[in-house]
Amino acid sequence: MTQVEECEAAAHRAVARGVFPHLCSPSLTRLTVWRKSLLFNSRGYTVYDDSDGRIVFRVDNYAHNWREEAFLMDSHGHVLLTVQKCKKMLSMLECWEAYKGEKNGCHRAAAPVFKATKALGNPSCTISVAAKDGEHQHYKMHWSRRHEWTKLYRASISLSPVAEVSRKCGGSTPVMLGKDVFSLHLQPGLDQAMVMAMIMIIDVMK
Repeated sequence: MTQVEECEAAAHRAVARGVFPHLCSPSLTRLTVWRKSLLFNSRGYTVYDDSDGRIVFRVDNYAHNWREEAFLMDSHGHVLLTVQKCKKMLSMLECWEAYKGEKNGCHRAAAPVFKATKALGNPSCTISVAAKDGEHQHYKMHWSRRHEWTKLYRASISLSPVAEVSRKCGGSTPVMLGKDVFSLHLQPGLDQAMVMAMIMIIDVMK
């Protein structure tokens, strides 16, 4: 195994200790992200597993503040993560946090499972993920609105992306599907819920 491969393998083992271990696949995962809710007049996402077509995640949001708070749910409607914009005034940084489960009044003392921070006008953000051993794992997410792609890197390695989002093509043809249909490819060991929450956040970052 080369040094590059050893570094990437170590990164995959590190993220495998995710918030939801059952969502950390040992193999490459391909998901289809439809930036639409299945519910009428609701903003959100419907995410499918390409291997069997089942729904993996849902986001259904009727609230007027959908750009400031959203809930990532499993296929049964159970809230996995709450993503919430930080309330900070007079700051050049845009900050979001993700909490396990449905964050309400009785959960406000809980620490976030990750925090995403971005300078205004910069098409990238820094993500700090809290680990069980007390150490933090750091990531960088870069994107292009114009070319419609997003890439997630381990900040300490940055050799190749551990997750990528791009417009989805239909079947074996190079023809792209609708503008709201995307492919999400995740390297082995990544927590799929965590990555999906990160994507939800950057979609509303300025």
